[in-house]
Amino acid sequence: MAAAGTVIAVCRSENKGERKKDYGEGVLVPGHGLQDDAHAGPWHRQVSLLALESIDKMREKGLAVNPGDFAENITTQGLLLNALPVGTRLQVGDDVLLEVTQIGKVCHDRCAIYYQAGDCVMPREGIFAQVLQGGSVKTGDAIIVLE
Repeated sequence: MAAAGTVIAVCRSENKGERKKDYGEGVLVPGHGLQDDAHAGPWHRQVSLLALESIDKMREKGLAVNPGDFAENITTQGLLLNALPVGTRLQVGDDVLLEVTQIGKVCHDRCAIYYQAGDCVMPREGIFAQVLQGGSVKTGDAIIVLE
């Protein structure tokens, strides 16, 4: 049985460098990313994912943070995202197919979260993917790790 998780939030922002808002649903465009999101484009980091479990680690440090606050597009639950190797394919909902392209990232500029908590989980625990097959994604959708 393939590992499975759940979409907790679908977040986007108009500008880079700001927290994203949870809209609860969105459209993933092949080769581009989340429609109407500032980070979408024809590159290897079209969509970002972060686990609610990672956000909870920051909450335990006393931060009042929520899905989207780390600029992730899709907040998940039930999957250890940063343990998935590059090249892993994820089916999201009925239609969407993602391929993991990067685990974590280098933060060249410290974000507001880092200054508030002295730490940020996105560089270590967030992952990035490209959209191979598009479609709608919404809160409650299953995420299946394909073998």
